[in-house]
Amino acid sequence: MIRDVEVLVIGGGPAGLCAAKAAADSGAHVLLLERDDTPGGQLVKQTHKFFGSERQYAGTRGFQIGEMLVEEINAHENIELMTDATVLGMYEDGIVTVLKDEKHLKLRPVKTIIATGAAEKFLTFPNNDLPGIYGAGAVQTLMNVGGVKPADKVVMVGAGNIGLIVSYQMLQAGVEVECVVEALPNIGGFLVHASKLRRAGVPILTRWTVKEAYGNGKLEGVILCQLDDKWQQIPGTEKDVPCDTLCLAVGLTPLAELAWQAGARCEYIRELSGHVPICDENLMTTIEGLYCAGDVSGIEEASSAMVEGRLAGYAVAVALGYDVENAQKEVDAAKAELVELRSGPMGGKIRAGIAKVEQKRGEA
Repeated sequence: MIRDVEVLVIGGGPAGLCAAKAAADSGAHVLLLERDDTPGGQLVKQTHKFFGSERQYAGTRGFQIGEMLVEEINAHENIELMTDATVLGMYEDGIVTVLKDEKHLKLRPVKTIIATGAAEKFLTFPNNDLPGIYGAGAVQTLMNVGGVKPADKVVMVGAGNIGLIVSYQMLQAGVEVECVVEALPNIGGFLVHASKLRRAGVPILTRWTVKEAYGNGKLEGVILCQLDDKWQQIPGTEKDVPCDTLCLAVGLTPLAELAWQAGARCEYIRELSGHVPICDENLMTTIEGLYCAGDVSGIEEASSAMVEGRLAGYAVAVALGYDVENAQKEVDAAKAELVELRSGPMGGKIRAGIAKVEQKRGEA
C-alpha cells in the first residue's frame, strides 16, 4: 500500500525541524521522518550558546533550542513525527521507501524537503584505526548526551568552530587538552572560542598535522609535525604527544545521496565541503517539488541550517498555495537573514560556494 503525503521532510535536525514547522504553520500537512530515536540532530549535543539574532535563538544553548523545536513539533496538529524511520530510497516515479519497525513503507509525497545533514570527515595516517581515535561528534555525544568523560588526555585536530568548542567542553569535563592542531595557517573558527582556550593554557598549533598514531591495542600517543607552504610534512619537526584520545574535527561532508538517487543535479563545490544539490533561490533542486535545506546543501552553522529550513518550508507552502502572502514574506525574511549570517570575512567561503552554485544553475 502506498501512502499519500502532502509534505515530506526527511531529517529531524535543525533544518528539518524548522522546515516542518514553517510548512505546517502555513497550513500544510507534514510528515517528518527522523532515523534516530530522538529528533534534534546536532542540536542535541550542543551545550554552547548561539550567536545571531533573537529569531536565531541568540543566547540559548543548542540542546535547549532542540527541545523547544521538538516540543513545538509534537504539539502541532499539522505535523506527524515518525522516529526510528530510515529512508531507503527515492525513485523516479516519486515513491519514497522507508524502514520503520522492520516494515517497509511506501510514501508518495507532493513536496519533499531533504534535510539529511552531513557526516564527519576523517584523516588518513598510520594507525588511524586505533581505539581512542574519534570524530568530534562522537566525543560531543559521549559528553553531552551520555554524560561520559571521553578522555584523560586529548589532542584535538581542527581549529574550526567544532574543534574549538568541543575542546573547551572537554576542559569543562575535566579532560586535559594537550593541544589543538590545525593544518591551515590560520584558525578557522571564531576567535572568541580560540581565546577561551588560550586563556586556559591550551596551545593552538597552526600549520601542523598528525604524522602517525601509536599504541599497543589502543591509542597511547601521536606524532605531530609541521607543514610547509605546499602542505608537505617538514622532516625534523616531529613532536611526540602522549595522549589516550585523538579527536578529529576536520570537517563535514554533505549527505546528498538521496538527492542523487532522486535524479537531482549535484556538483562538487569545494567551498561547500562536497557534492551538493544545485538549488534555486528557494532551495528547490532541479527536480520539481524536491527541496534541500541545511548541511545537505553546504556545510554551515546550525543557525544557517535553521533559517534554510524555514526558507524551504515556507517556499513549499507558497508552491502549494497555503497562506501565500504571509508565507512569501517569511521566504523573503529568511533570505535576508541568510545574507546577514553569511556577511563578513567568516562568510566569504560560503558566499563563494553559493556563487558557484548559481553559476552551475545558470549553465543548466
